[in-house]
Amino acid sequence: MKEIAKSIVSRLINYRSGGAAAARWMGVTVGENCRILSLLFGSEPWLVSVGSNVTISSGVRILTHDGVGWLYRDQEGRRFRYARVEIGSDVFVGIGSIIMPGVKVGDRCVIGAGSVVTKSIPDGSVVAGNPARLLMSYDSLMEKVSTWPSEASIKGLSYEDGINSIVDRSFVSALLRSNNLV
Repeated sequence: MKEIAKSIVSRLINYRSGGAAAARWMGVTVGENCRILSLLFGSEPWLVSVGSNVTISSGVRILTHDGVGWLYRDQEGRRFRYARVEIGSDVFVGIGSIIMPGVKVGDRCVIGAGSVVTKSIPDGSVVAGNPARLLMSYDSLMEKVSTWPSEASIKGLSYEDGINSIVDRSFVSALLRSNNLV
């Protein structure tokens, strides 16, 4: 019953004050200017720390314990493993990713959608996959991102008109070229 009440309260705080406030209420250490869209911090949220300028996308799970120890039984009982998870500053964690116990994500990192992070990630890395593997440096990714349309491109337009004015349509051309339709 206590866990249900905690879940309801964290959702209310999330609704009223945002994900960072809800995560803090749960016991997560959270820096400044964070967008936290998932509150799946497991049963030991006080073992999680998040730096500043971090986005944790929807459906991200952060695990602080390993349940496999319940399978081991001897005269001393089951075994337990709990480990902190630390996420640095200027980090983006893509939708549906899982961060395993004991992982430290460095500063200026990007974790691609759906990744399973089983090992610590050094500063300035972009990783993705299951298990997550290094794809490129953060600086290389930011160089690519610098060519994307900016906020100035859509200023003064409605949300829909703004998005429609900058939407990437290159996949259509590639598809048509591959089928010799262009």
